[in-house]
Amino acid sequence: MKNIKERILLAALRLFAVDGYEAVSMRTIAGQLGITKGALYKHYESKREIFNQIVERMAQTDQEKAREFGVPAGTFREVPEAYRAAAFQRIKAFSLAMFKFWTQDEFASNFRRMLTLEQYRNPEMAALLNQYLTGGVIDHTEDLLREAITSTGYRDKDPKVLAAEYFAPIYLMMNLYDSAKDQKAIAEMVEKHIDYFMEPLGGKA
Repeated sequence: MKNIKERILLAALRLFAVDGYEAVSMRTIAGQLGITKGALYKHYESKREIFNQIVERMAQTDQEKAREFGVPAGTFREVPEAYRAAAFQRIKAFSLAMFKFWTQDEFASNFRRMLTLEQYRNPEMAALLNQYLTGGVIDHTEDLLREAITSTGYRDKDPKVLAAEYFAPIYLMMNLYDSAKDQKAIAEMVEKHIDYFMEPLGGKA
């Protein structure tokens, strides 16, 4: 059985993903867990502390995923040699793994849903969504593609535009996946998109 602090995080995040962070109270979280509000406060002093712990866990997991697939976590200016060594197969494997993570991992998928719900009313949530799933990913992909396109027919293309063309369909399919009747078909579309995109860069990834 998960320890109580872990259970609290998961229960709170499930509620945040459905009702939004602002609408959920400590009393609601306690009720979801079947404990008293006083018992909840023994583990977390506030809803904000719970939220901060959720964000910290996501940051740690993001770094672990980058290390697992050998995709550099810094910017190109910080680690140029690492970016040059990132092969297309590795980029594809990382992209597919992250799609699966953000759609099938309970913690990550609920984190994504929470940010999506709150992005228009909470600037902090909007910034986190940008960091993990929109602008930040495009910036990261831009750095990877900048190196990849130097000797291809794409060499005169804007790498930021290419990065948006690469990632935007993946992000769209993350959102389609949530309500899709055939989720396997959505996942297969992601892989086909990556192969179609990578082919002009030197063959299927």
